[in-house]
Amino acid sequence: MTDSEVCPVCGLPKELCICETLSKETVKIKVYVEKKRFGKTVTVIEGIDDKLTDVKALLKKFKKKLACGGTYKDKRIELQGNHLHKIKKLLIEEGFNEDSIEIG
Repeated sequence: MTDSEVCPVCGLPKELCICETLSKETVKIKVYVEKKRFGKTVTVIEGIDDKLTDVKALLKKFKKKLACGGTYKDKRIELQGNHLHKIKKLLIEEGFNEDSIEIG
């Protein structure tokens, strides 16, 4: 077995690695709407650990399901538009704990 097949965080083989699952259960996520220039609104998701979760893949799924644009910068996901009413359901579908998601 080579080093590329072993998780650097938990030391288990990649097939058995549970780091991403554990991080999704323990992380505190904060979701809120922010006003940008020219009156545009963005939904901001903060608190997802980019070392243990594939944030780029998560962002891609959100953009596709919500039919909007978005970006990941400064350790937060920004989605164009107000998606507060939909984002909690999508985060739960991705395996995040419902109690750790704060909508504000």
